[in-house]
Amino acid sequence: MIDISFSGLIGAFIGTAIAAFAYAPLVSSIERHLRTRAAGERAAEHVDDGVMQREISLLRRGMLAADIIVFAGLGYWLAAALANW
Repeated sequence: MIDISFSGLIGAFIGTAIAAFAYAPLVSSIERHLRTRAAGERAAEHVDDGVMQREISLLRRGMLAADIIVFAGLGYWLAAALANW
């Protein structure tokens, strides 16, 4: 049986909030790096803007999912560990 603690759920909620705050700076810095790299490649060869936009959109969704999973998991684990301490 699964044992879910209230303190763990509160920690998961706080971890999700932290993930939301960490998402914007992380994605913007990675996106900036990708755009500068693509600008350098455009001088050598043709890079399609539509492909770049789709890649950035996929990056944003993947990073949001990873942030929520990691930070919510860490929040749940830390809160449950501290509650039983």
